[in-house]
Amino acid sequence: METESEPYVRLATLRQLHQVVAELNTARSLADTLQTVVDGIVRGLGYELACVNLVRPDGDLVVAAFAGDPAAEALITGRVGSRAAWERRLTMGEEWDGLRFIPHTEGWVLLEDDVPQWHTDGPDPRFEDEWHPEDRLYAPMYATGGELLGVISVDRPRNGRRPGAWGREALQMYAFQAAIAISNARLRANMQRALVRLEREQQALRASEESFRQAFEYAPSGMAIAEMGGDQHGRLLRTNDALCRLLGRPASVLRRYSFSDLVHPEDIGTLLRTSAEGGRAELRLGRRDGTYVWVSLRNSVVADAADGPRFLLTHVEDIEERKRHELQLAHRASHDSLTGLPNSAELRARLGARLCRRPQSVRAGAVEALDAAYEGRQEGSAQDAAGEHGYDSGYAAAGAGQAGDGFDFPGEFPAGFPGQPEGPYDHHVHTVAPDSDLDDGTKGLAVLFCDLDGFKSINDRFGHHTGDAVLIEVARRLTTGVRDGDTVARLGGDEFVVLADGLGAADAADLAVRLRNAIIPPIRVDGRAVRVGASFGIGWASCGMSADEVLRSADQRMYIEKRSRSKAHRRAG
Repeated sequence: METESEPYVRLATLRQLHQVVAELNTARSLADTLQTVVDGIVRGLGYELACVNLVRPDGDLVVAAFAGDPAAEALITGRVGSRAAWERRLTMGEEWDGLRFIPHTEGWVLLEDDVPQWHTDGPDPRFEDEWHPEDRLYAPMYATGGELLGVISVDRPRNGRRPGAWGREALQMYAFQAAIAISNARLRANMQRALVRLEREQQALRASEESFRQAFEYAPSGMAIAEMGGDQHGRLLRTNDALCRLLGRPASVLRRYSFSDLVHPEDIGTLLRTSAEGGRAELRLGRRDGTYVWVSLRNSVVADAADGPRFLLTHVEDIEERKRHELQLAHRASHDSLTGLPNSAELRARLGARLCRRPQSVRAGAVEALDAAYEGRQEGSAQDAAGEHGYDSGYAAAGAGQAGDGFDFPGEFPAGFPGQPEGPYDHHVHTVAPDSDLDDGTKGLAVLFCDLDGFKSINDRFGHHTGDAVLIEVARRLTTGVRDGDTVARLGGDEFVVLADGLGAADAADLAVRLRNAIIPPIRVDGRAVRVGASFGIGWASCGMSADEVLRSADQRMYIEKRSRSKAHRRAG
């Protein structure tokens, strides 16, 4: 019988080993590599059965490839053995320079563990080195770092003997090369999976970018991408067609601007807060023709994981129509539906905005008051200075809760009252009324209460249609007869009120006469001429009074004036 110690046997074995190792590197996939490993053992190393038990990610070992017996291959391929059972096997029996041999005399204890195994019955060995059917020989395969990759299991040497030193070394060398081939195959598989995943991600990214481009370009409302941070903060980088149409500017021109260049001056603060917070706001943007359009801005901060926020994605929605409706609703709530004049609520709001609760004793002008206050503090006698100049020093009044030199101190008004101070001094300009009907040079806020004379008879004789036409014409004449900054309001029925600021007593009387003369001329309605008269009462708004008190005072004066005139002079219809 030929022995492996003979040189030509070694040479033949080495030639076969070289050939099967070369074939390991030709496999394309991990599965092909594993099958090539077991096929090479059967074909080149002289064993009838071989299998590869590969370590799974959970640590257990699965039979990944089998060669030599189709029945055995069908039975155990894909079955799993626990890591603990394998570690037990790799510490039993005899160590053959990196191999592990478990003779049948010790291996019987392994018959009941969970490692997949295949063996055939046979007679007991007749001599010492004969192979027994229950002998086990394992060749562990390790990665470069010492990590277990798997275990090669071989059975039934063709010569019927346990391998000698040369056969063991050949199997050990083959296991080493098989470990390299399996590691390379795994690396190639991981690279292929990574490339496939990267390609899918790139395809998804391209699809996402295309979807974003189409959504951006063809959005029905305006869209813009603006730079965030740096010297060019807020500069428009990209705009869609809808925004260009809304602002009347081409995209090439808009790229020269930022939103701060286009926003209405009154809305710049709102824009800056919105840009910083990445929120939303309603403001006005300038069109090419110089007009402004109300828009709703919604900002989203587009962040870069490495550098932080970089861009603002802005959605610009045209809300001009909605704002117009809001203004119309607000106007309807605060204005008379018939005449278009401010109504009673709006009149009281405007009047209340000029009043505060505390009476004002200032008689001197603003300059004189400040000079007197300064002189009083310099002399160290604030109280004497207040008595001399007819005003209360703010510092003296702070303790007494009184008014002083046009400044109010906090804590003197209830919350929400018109004119309530918001800082250490009250910058509210107090409204002062003249002391008498004589013009002493004091200017104040005159309140002219107007009641039409003879209007009821027109309403009764000619109907509400004619009465409404008369009220509309009277409102027009009153509005025409006052200054731009004055207020003409309709309280209801045939009562009107005029607020005129900066008038003396004589000025207010002259205004009442002019307005009465404007109302008296005939009013033509449906080819018929009708006339109404007007009675005016002049009241004065003053801090310390409420809006209702001011209107009641003017109303009372109007009735006094109405009773002082004869009925013939009052009737005009």
